[in-house]
Amino acid sequence: MTYLDYQATTPLAPEAFDAMVPWLRDAHANPHSPHREGRRAKAAVEVARGQVAAALGADGGRLFFTSGATEAANWAITGTFERLRAHRPKVVTIATEHACVLDTAQALVIRGAEVVVLPVGRDGLVDRDAAVAAIDGRTAIVAAMLVNNEIGVVQPIAWLGELARAAGAVMFCDAVQGFGRVDLPHDACDLVAVSAHKVYGPKGIGALWVREGAEPATILHGGGQEGGLRSGTLSPALCVGFGVAAGLLDAADRSHATRLWSVARGILSGPDWMLHGSEDRRWHGNLNVRMEGLDVARLMSECRAIAFSAGSACSSGSGRSSHVLRALGLNEREARSSVRIGYGRYTGEEELVQALQAIDQAARGQR
Repeated sequence: MTYLDYQATTPLAPEAFDAMVPWLRDAHANPHSPHREGRRAKAAVEVARGQVAAALGADGGRLFFTSGATEAANWAITGTFERLRAHRPKVVTIATEHACVLDTAQALVIRGAEVVVLPVGRDGLVDRDAAVAAIDGRTAIVAAMLVNNEIGVVQPIAWLGELARAAGAVMFCDAVQGFGRVDLPHDACDLVAVSAHKVYGPKGIGALWVREGAEPATILHGGGQEGGLRSGTLSPALCVGFGVAAGLLDAADRSHATRLWSVARGILSGPDWMLHGSEDRRWHGNLNVRMEGLDVARLMSECRAIAFSAGSACSSGSGRSSHVLRALGLNEREARSSVRIGYGRYTGEEELVQALQAIDQAARGQR
C-alpha cells in the first residue's frame, strides 16, 4: 500500500512510538496524583509540554493539552465568545475553514452570536475587502486556518491578526496543517490549535496555545487538571508521543515536500489536471486536482493499492461534496471529480512516481 493521505493523518514516527511504549506498558500512574509515581508521570507530561511549545516557537503564553484539535478549536471559539459576548457578539471566520471551526461558530448563533463567514477567491485566499468590512469593534474572535487541510493554501494570518488586534478582537489560528511546515506568525495570534497526529504523533491528543490575557472561558468542567481551565486526566503516553514528534519537526520535512511537489506536478498537471487553490501561496505537501468528468469512486476502486482522498477525510461518508471546493466556485460535478494527494516524511520519490502514474493512467482510462 502506498500511503498518500497525509492531510488526513500522518504515520506515527518510530521515535514517538518507542517513547510511548514504557508509559503504555510499565507506568500507569495518574499524572495528577501526588505520590512519587504520579509526580514522575507529571514530569513526563511537562517535558512534553515544553517540547510542543518549543516547536511552536511562541514567546511566552501557556500550552494546554486537549483531546485533539477539534476540542482546541471548540474551546478557543466558544470560550472566547462566552467571555466577550456581552459587548462583542460577532464571530468572524472563513468559508474554507475546517468543520470544527465552522460548525462551532454556527452553534453559537442560538447563544446570540453574529457569525460572519468571509468568502474566498478562486485561489482559496480570503477576500481582503470583506475581511476589512467585517472585523470591527463588535468582533469577539477571528478564526482562520494557517494551511487549508483540503487544498493546502496558506492564509494571510499575520494580516488578519493585525486587523483583529486593531479592532480589539482575539485572533485564533488553526495551525493543525501548518505546524512545523510553514512559518507561524506568532505575534499576530492569541490562540493557536495544533494536533499530534498531523505531525507524526499519536491520535487522540492536541493542544491549544494561549497568549497571556486571552484565556478562553472553561467549557469542560471537572477536576480542572490543565491549569484550572481544562478538565480531564491526561495520558502521559500520548503527551510524551506528541512531545517527541514535535521535537523531530525540522526544515528537512519542508525541503522533502518541496522536492515531491515538483515530482507530483510533473505527473498530475494541466491542461488535463487542474490545480485547486493558489499555486504560490501553499504548503507543497498537498496536491488537490481535478480532471473533467472523472469518476473518483471508480478511480479509487481501480487504485486500491494507493491510499488517497476524494476530499476532506473528516466528511467522508457524509454524501456531501467538499465545502472548500464549492467555496472556490466549483459546481457539484467539478467538486466530485477532484482528488487530494498528500505526502510527507516517509514518502519515497520512486513510490510517489509509481503511484501517481497509476492514478493518472486509471483516470485517463475512463475517457
